[in-house]
Amino acid sequence: MIEKLRVAPAELEELLLTHPEITDAAVIPFPDAEAGEVPIACIVRSSNSSLSQEEVKRFIAEQVAPFKRLRRVIFIDNIPKSASGKILRRELRQKNLSKL
Repeated sequence: MIEKLRVAPAELEELLLTHPEITDAAVIPFPDAEAGEVPIACIVRSSNSSLSQEEVKRFIAEQVAPFKRLRRVIFIDNIPKSASGKILRRELRQKNLSKL
């Protein structure tokens, strides 16, 4: 669960993947003093994309309730996945929280 209100990472990931400049995405929780945890997006941009963090946040904000909005965006080279294609969220979180 992200925040005190439920935010399903898969819901945000599905929306992110509809953006033409996003080739892969994962949403992980990030500690927050007020909310407990807030959603952070890890994004793989398409080649030659100049997509910004603000553009990604705005793209999601236009489609979801305020409590589901992304608080931060990290651009990365790839999303770690298991052999079956499941996102390795723990690994993703460990590798990328230091970038914030």
